[in-house]
Amino acid sequence: MAARALEEGTRRALSAMVIAVDGPAGSGKSSTSRGLAEALNMRYLDTGAMYRAVTWWMLLHGVEVTDAVAVAARAARPSLEIGTHPQNPSITLDGADVARQIRTDGVTAAVSAVSAVPEVRELMRARQRELIGDGGIVVEGRDIGTVVAPKAQLKVFLCADTAVRAHRRAAEMALDPALDVHSVEEDLLRRDSLDSTRRTAPLTQALDAVVVDTTSTSLDEVIEQLVAMAVDRVGMVRDG
Repeated sequence: MAARALEEGTRRALSAMVIAVDGPAGSGKSSTSRGLAEALNMRYLDTGAMYRAVTWWMLLHGVEVTDAVAVAARAARPSLEIGTHPQNPSITLDGADVARQIRTDGVTAAVSAVSAVPEVRELMRARQRELIGDGGIVVEGRDIGTVVAPKAQLKVFLCADTAVRAHRRAAEMALDPALDVHSVEEDLLRRDSLDSTRRTAPLTQALDAVVVDTTSTSLDEVIEQLVAMAVDRVGMVRDG
């Protein structure tokens, strides 16, 4: 989605704004966040990709991902770089582009276990806050509005019917919906349970977040809705 023509005062206000977008897998976080960032000429940060990259490193180096002690002992070893351009959100691990590797089934199956390790979350949280800096960024994840950026000026919690989320994820993975959507749905429910019950920074809705149900709403409609919220929010701050 192309950047919007916004008045100078609004652009300046957005350059210092943090928009937190949380929600479960398949709710539309990535597409929505990237589109929103592009429309508002803001940066974009996919925190889930960071956890996926660490998970890929653990798998690559033979670390048992269900062994929290082993994961914690190696949490600081991966050298991770992530770009924040919404059209090209690059990610490199130890100098190598891993954008494709971090989306494999093996990483998807293991990422909840790795991301539940407190030492991993502490390191990633510090890096995420460093990348957020002075704002001008849309940040997506599962604990952004509650933990990473609790003072974000706009917090959004995306949700959708589980069956719809499964169909979306199957399409993203180029699977045959008629054959694979049930297994995808089961995996989503498994990840929902793991992410929402972990002791450190669980997936949960911030009390001051705006809930947006994307079940029957198109991507463009959701982005339009959030653009209006963001512009309205910065207008309230400026007028206040």
